[in-house]
Amino acid sequence: MTDQRNLRLTSDQVAEYRREGFLVYDEPVFSQEKFDDLKDHFEEELRALAPEVRPESMDVPHFTDLKLFEWLLSDEVLDLVEPIIGPDIALFSSHFICKPKGNGRRVPWHEDSFYWRDMIAPMEVVTVWLAVDASTRENGAMMVIPRSLAGDNAHEPVDANQNVLPWEVKKIPRDDSGAVMIELQPNHASLHDGRLLHGSPANTSDLRRCGYTMRYMPTTVKLSDAALSRHRIYLARGSDHAGNEYGDPTKSYEELARFRRRGNGH
Repeated sequence: MTDQRNLRLTSDQVAEYRREGFLVYDEPVFSQEKFDDLKDHFEEELRALAPEVRPESMDVPHFTDLKLFEWLLSDEVLDLVEPIIGPDIALFSSHFICKPKGNGRRVPWHEDSFYWRDMIAPMEVVTVWLAVDASTRENGAMMVIPRSLAGDNAHEPVDANQNVLPWEVKKIPRDDSGAVMIELQPNHASLHDGRLLHGSPANTSDLRRCGYTMRYMPTTVKLSDAALSRHRIYLARGSDHAGNEYGDPTKSYEELARFRRRGNGH
């Protein structure tokens, strides 16, 4: 059992997350050295992208970039999510969403759960959105609609050349008048529920905006058999409680990564 003194959220913060569907963790997630190592590693991966690949599309990079498990399975992150989902934790997914300066694409209003509805049950995922760059109003910070946790809104297709994701929650009856913009300094984070309605505007500024989404679920959540053909989860802490098959963090899954690149990963 993890030493409770190491857990990083107070009971008030957990209550806020459950009530609002998100939480701003406005302090460093990693030591400066460990964060700098992650950012340097990301810059290497970004430089290695083929010219035709958009930097927003670096989905499930840990399928082939095994060094990322140093951060994904770290106590610093798991101690953030354990107060919310408990001590038995699976890594569900990760995604570098890097909006280049000048033409960074918009993220349409969506629920993560829409993309995962045939993959897991029950729908219980917490995303740690780590700011690799400063995330501000000017460069397209994420916006959320507090308490929008129904997770059942209808989506419609949007222009894939203008948006990071191919679907958006329908404008009617969507009400984004109460949206909150989450501005973050590098190495700070927000956490949000997989059902929360969120999105972000295009980045037309002269500053890049990159975040690393690290997604976790309790091991009482079951990955569907159909999802195994295109996805892997990893046991991050504790024990399995749903009969899941887990990926090996020492093994590269290049075939799955290629499959995800051909599709519209989230």
